[in-house]
Amino acid sequence: MTKAYRLYQIDSFTKNKFTGNPAGVITNADGLTENEMRKIARELNNSETAFIFSPDHSTYDAHVRFFTPTTEVPICGHATIAAHYARAIELQLDTTRVHHKTGIGILPVDIIREENDYRIIMEQGKIEFGSIIEGENKALLLSALKISEEDLMGDCPFQIVSTGNSKVMIALKSRSLLNQLKPNNQALTDLSKRIGCNGYYTFTKNDDDKEILVHGRMFAPAVGINEDPVTGNANGPLGAYLVHHNLVNYVGDSFEFKAKQGEAIERPGTIDVSVQMENGVPVGVSISGSAVIVYQTELIL
Repeated sequence: MTKAYRLYQIDSFTKNKFTGNPAGVITNADGLTENEMRKIARELNNSETAFIFSPDHSTYDAHVRFFTPTTEVPICGHATIAAHYARAIELQLDTTRVHHKTGIGILPVDIIREENDYRIIMEQGKIEFGSIIEGENKALLLSALKISEEDLMGDCPFQIVSTGNSKVMIALKSRSLLNQLKPNNQALTDLSKRIGCNGYYTFTKNDDDKEILVHGRMFAPAVGINEDPVTGNANGPLGAYLVHHNLVNYVGDSFEFKAKQGEAIERPGTIDVSVQMENGVPVGVSISGSAVIVYQTELIL
């Protein structure tokens, strides 16, 4: 028996088609096997594809699974934006909060209806500050990125940070250097096995820009993503990292900023990041962004 699956290609963190970060979304994934999801993700060849399943418990509204072209990942920022954008359009939702089950647990997602369109706010998982990359591993990372100590921003350690899907934070001095990076993907893949982290987020701060604080690039060849255009699960933990290391000024119990990514590969997009604090300690992160449907079709299996 064949079934028609509703398939979308959606660009996240943008309202302009062919920019931002593309994600595949299947909104009626019930019945798909893990092997079929892997094959679909490989065929679409986006950095992630999201599969939305019906809930089997009253504590959440949807179960979403995420696959790169090679690997299932527990959570994904831009594919979460894409998945809930497609779901909101199909269900014609008003502004509301929903909960989705992911590989890191049940998390809230806010659907904001704006002039017959939607903005999606994703609450990320628990903030975890992991190892600082030092010694031989730091030397290997510098070599893999083809940069030197002189290229780094001061007082910014290479540190693994996670809000559900860990990344190494790497602060560079200049945007021009950032855009010129041509990393050794095999070396990054080999290093991922040593440090237990698949993603490397290189970024630079621009304190003089009132609109965009951070420009970044993210590499994760170990999971089949040589470069991710605009990464929610990099910029979210980056916000926690900036607060944790006293690299930004803020007032009150929250810190908000905009990050731009994808410029070097001509897929620019912008993410809004919000870090919530208690007594100066980051305790929660959310990201938000817009999206646009590039195409929708049916996949018959």
